[in-house]
Amino acid sequence: HHDGECGCHGHEGHEHHHHDGECGCHGHDHEGHHHADEVFTSWGMETIVPVTKDQLEDILKRLADTKEFGDVLRAKGMLPTENPGQWLYFDLVPQQYEIREGRPDYTGKVCVIGASLKEEELNSVFARG
Repeated sequence: HHDGECGCHGHEGHEHHHHDGECGCHGHDHEGHHHADEVFTSWGMETIVPVTKDQLEDILKRLADTKEFGDVLRAKGMLPTENPGQWLYFDLVPQQYEIREGRPDYTGKVCVIGASLKEEELNSVFARG
């Protein structure tokens, strides 16, 4: 019952002021705290469909710069490519993203956080093939 406690765990969100108005809290929203007009949702999937860097770049551009998939705040993931052992890791915030090569994993994963996400569209671009 500590009033005035944000309910944040760990040190997340205090050093990185990436998103204004985001508290970096996980879990329970306290009424009246930082009420954004929109409810943020997160969408995630696992996929083993390989992508090329060009395909991924195309998807990320659209995620970062358009509202095609909803209001995306943050996206990250790792996906296999056609080349055995070569994986692409990506990290995205509005208007900016980065792609780098990373170590292979068992299965590709993608996680997108935002408001009014269009899950059908996300599913179809990431799981095509």
